[in-house]
Amino acid sequence: MPNNRPLIISAERDPFMRNFLARTLQDHFELAFVEDGAAVLEQVRARSPALIILEALLPTLDGFQVCHQLKNDPATCHIPVLFFTLLLAEERAAQVGADGFLLKPQRKDTLLEAIYGLLAASPAGEGEKI
Repeated sequence: MPNNRPLIISAERDPFMRNFLARTLQDHFELAFVEDGAAVLEQVRARSPALIILEALLPTLDGFQVCHQLKNDPATCHIPVLFFTLLLAEERAAQVGADGFLLKPQRKDTLLEAIYGLLAASPAGEGEKI
């Protein structure tokens, strides 16, 4: 049976937060987890996700550097980026082109609502209901 759920790539180092994201999203999306900024760029270019969830505090390249690179690349600028972080940096995330921002921790329904909203608003229309 083919998997036609939208792919989300999540950059998250904390194993507890990865577990939370997996439990929250696995029934709705295909998930891929990476732990550093360089791996995000590599995976996004290899797999063309429907959405990217970024932690601001990542090794190699931080989430802001990753977002800036993605939003300035014509091949990836259309992919929605949601910052999901402990860092109070909503303004900085917006400056690098983030499409959404949530502060950790967050309720499951709030996270899902943010993701579906970004997908519905994206040019690919991954979140549109038929």
